[in-house]
Amino acid sequence: MSASTDTQTDLQYSEVEQELRGHVRALLAARAPQSATLARTESEQPVDTALWRALADELGVTGLAVPEKWGGAGASWRETAVVLEELGRAAAPVPYLGSAVLATAALLAAETELLPRVASGELVAALAVPFATPPRSPFPSSVRQQADGLLHGTVHLVADARTAGALVVPALDQDGQPGLYVVTDFTATPVVSLDMTRPLADLALDGAAGRRIAAGDGAVAAVEAALATGAALLASEQLGVAEWALETTTAYVKERHQFGRPVGSFQAVKHRLADLWVSVAQLRAVARSAAGAAAAGSPDLPVSAALAQAFASQVAVVATEEAVQLHGGIGFTWEHPAHLYLKRAKSDSIALGTADRHRAALAQLVDLTL
Repeated sequence: MSASTDTQTDLQYSEVEQELRGHVRALLAARAPQSATLARTESEQPVDTALWRALADELGVTGLAVPEKWGGAGASWRETAVVLEELGRAAAPVPYLGSAVLATAALLAAETELLPRVASGELVAALAVPFATPPRSPFPSSVRQQADGLLHGTVHLVADARTAGALVVPALDQDGQPGLYVVTDFTATPVVSLDMTRPLADLALDGAAGRRIAAGDGAVAAVEAALATGAALLASEQLGVAEWALETTTAYVKERHQFGRPVGSFQAVKHRLADLWVSVAQLRAVARSAAGAAAAGSPDLPVSAALAQAFASQVAVVATEEAVQLHGGIGFTWEHPAHLYLKRAKSDSIALGTADRHRAALAQLVDLTL
């Protein structure tokens, strides 16, 4: 796959991206039907490891942003964003955001040794920070290297850590200086997650051996790159969630009849869906812009990521709330998938910083006086 080289703001999808979308959508339709995802959320294995292997082995999309010399596909974050859109549309229970985006972005900024295994999907990795951590946060300090040279500490509510074979851990060394470590010896305790398709876990490091891959400013920069890239690309997943809600609801109100006419023929319903269509179209532009900034390594990435998250969270939540309400009684049932998307949207609205946090960050970034 050829890399995207356009550094300008291009909101259109290339032919390669559209082809990629088609392959991912077809695989998800065949391997991850909503009935299976619903059933899996009530099982002991909410993450679909077989689907993850299919994404890795059959499509090779787990290392899209990784250069070919390090075992990746040599594409960019733009193509990765297209995959996230489709995973959002399917509410797919795979550790893509945690491994192929957050951990990969940190590794790309810090070292390359682990990248081939992560890029191939052979190894799932997770960035050991709370899922709600926004970009521009202070360097994490809950894990420290003690006198024995080992890492001790806990990290709460980490996304995609439950299936991870390796952690990328920000920690303070014995001198209190930032460091980034690769850890394979850890305990992940599942916690109750609002989004059952993306389980969270508490991590315990009790004398874990860690291999340092970055130190000082390099470690700080790697964590910040991961969080900023993650926030920028999360908007694409939220776009997929919102698109599913809009399309599914529009189709439903055309078929559902009340008082002898389709529900969608009522003016109030038309206005609600028209407003939602506009919001989703705007979200697509914002998400594509953020993905483009990440792909180009643009200095505007912090602004683009903050803008994307300030806007995307609200749109995705409103879209899924509308889906539940306009489906009437069926939308509230456990058997209908609407609640999967509502919970994914709600969870994403907190992940990597709330909309309010991103609005405040955006104001600072553009020197706006509050």
